[in-house]
Amino acid sequence: MLPFSLFLALKYLRPKRSFISVVTVISVLGVLLGVAILVIVLSVMTGFDEMWRDKILSFKPHLTLVGRGAPVCDEEAVCRAVDAVPGVTGSAPVVETLALAEHAGRMAAPVVVGVSPSRAASVSRVPEYMCAGVFDLEGDKAVIGLDLAMRLGLGVGDNLLVYSPRNVMSKDELYLPEELKVTGIFNLGMRDYDGNFVLTSLEIGRELLGMDEGAHAIYVMTDDPFRFDEYAAAVQAKVGFLCEVRTWREVDSLMFSALSHEKTMMFVLLVFITIVAIFCVTNTLIVVTVQKTNEIGVLKALGFSSRSIMAAFVWHGWIQCLAGCAAGIGAGLLVLHNLHNIVSALTFFDVEVFPKAIYGLSEIPWKTSFGELARIALFVMSFCTLASFLPAYRAARLDPVEALRHE
Repeated sequence: MLPFSLFLALKYLRPKRSFISVVTVISVLGVLLGVAILVIVLSVMTGFDEMWRDKILSFKPHLTLVGRGAPVCDEEAVCRAVDAVPGVTGSAPVVETLALAEHAGRMAAPVVVGVSPSRAASVSRVPEYMCAGVFDLEGDKAVIGLDLAMRLGLGVGDNLLVYSPRNVMSKDELYLPEELKVTGIFNLGMRDYDGNFVLTSLEIGRELLGMDEGAHAIYVMTDDPFRFDEYAAAVQAKVGFLCEVRTWREVDSLMFSALSHEKTMMFVLLVFITIVAIFCVTNTLIVVTVQKTNEIGVLKALGFSSRSIMAAFVWHGWIQCLAGCAAGIGAGLLVLHNLHNIVSALTFFDVEVFPKAIYGLSEIPWKTSFGELARIALFVMSFCTLASFLPAYRAARLDPVEALRHE
């Protein structure tokens, strides 16, 4: 048998007067829209965070060893020492430099990464994202991103001229460009990598910089990128003070910090939409309280406690918010699961929602979790309790004599 307060709340949700029914529906729809917007935006922000992290870890190493004020010497010995650390799956010496690339009169300024060909596949997931050709860095061969290939008009088998940055640093000497053969094109789906990097052998990288030996850094991959602190400590203990170990989180700390703060800011801003919707529930309860003044007076005259009357109106607000919250989560998930189709439909009408040139990603990412949905629901129900308290308190405080005087 239902408690009296819950029974009364359900009765008030089915009023004979259609006006109150319409107001109740509008209140539920307001909560639905507020919750749906929260679910969609926070899921997209989480998706951005995870996709950027996945793209970064697809291209960059989990740990980076750099020399203390100088290039890393005897890089092969360092790599062998690092490979002996439990959990390390690969390591490779690399050199990086900004260079000028040219093909068929078209020019670009990519970052040239020279990496040991025999070790390259163990420190990068780029071979998994090849869209043309093969991942081959032996000799004077190179692998480039899809956006860079399109910008320079390059295809597999074409030659790419890469000019040494020493031409800028030294005005008295002229260095001939390195001619590289494109053996593969990768597509990570992220503009920053697809359009700004050329991968080649360690020897070519050294020649561009005039280095006889050594490396700028040692890239290290592990079996679990999220145990970076544990592995960084183990690698640091192995190499001693010869190198400084940096984690992927430290290298890209600015980006991840910006994403975290942006997600928090979006949540705070969008919360106000939900709060406004919850105040619609408060307005509905106030209207019901006014309409049911006589009935409340009768109930109190019959001996029903103020607590029961108050609980009835709190239940009334909870049911509205619970219905709106559940429907809002469902609507939000429905939109997210059809996000690709919605974007494609808008593109058909020449509305480009997510251009890669601006956002740097090939599609709108999203990810949600039960914990995040539970936090949204908890927030909505907490505010709903506070919003329901005022009209419920007013109803509980009614004097039965004054209430019945309206008869």
